[in-house]
Amino acid sequence: MLTKRIIPCLDIKNGRTVKGVNFVDLIDAGDPVELAKIYSKEGADELVFLDITATEEKRKTLLELVSRVGESINIPFTVGGGISSVEDVDLLLKAGADKVSINSAAVKNPDLINRLADKFGSQCIAVAIDAKQIDGEWKVHLVGGKVPTEIDLFKWAKEVGRRGAGEILFTSMDNDGTKSGFANDALAKMNSLVNIPIIASGGAGNILHFVDCFEKSNVDAALAASIFHFKEVEIKELKQELSRKNIAVRF
Repeated sequence: MLTKRIIPCLDIKNGRTVKGVNFVDLIDAGDPVELAKIYSKEGADELVFLDITATEEKRKTLLELVSRVGESINIPFTVGGGISSVEDVDLLLKAGADKVSINSAAVKNPDLINRLADKFGSQCIAVAIDAKQIDGEWKVHLVGGKVPTEIDLFKWAKEVGRRGAGEILFTSMDNDGTKSGFANDALAKMNSLVNIPIIASGGAGNILHFVDCFEKSNVDAALAASIFHFKEVEIKELKQELSRKNIAVRF
């Protein structure tokens, strides 16, 4: 049985870890290198680093910070933000990333997914999808959630899989930062439509939310930020409870 992954997320702005609600009202959550070290020691399965303003500010991901984080941990490390070319990915992998996450650039140029998967292997390429419900329909949003599109979440997820992405990181903008639980219905539907791993993001507030997410959607991984940054949930305690609920995790 494949184990479910628990993934802390470092949202980075101006070199610091930040956290908001529904993608706005950001507050400081600490030094990313120090947080990364803590999560690596505490039993996180992977770490995600998202430079959340890189696309909006039309700049590249913070390579030097990526390198410092990569050197300080011994778990798989995914980096996203401002990635739009083969060259960007090459630099990030050389700086210490194990995987990259692309979002806006993939929507604007879907062939980029194919090119990156062909060049680096699908296992290196995650596609992040930010979406929210508009009139009852899940619509993809770009540029850190600031730009709505008419693209249907589930059609895009299927296309992402067909084009060679290794996994999908789906963030429900409606749930993000609310601590009200994951978007389990949307996750379950997406999981039934694609045959690549899905990481659930947005809404974790307590341990039960992770249990519900895995039981109701059967996704491969769940990601959270503030509840880990501010010590509201400890990773070891979370994994112990998941194990008690017969959800396979790695200790």
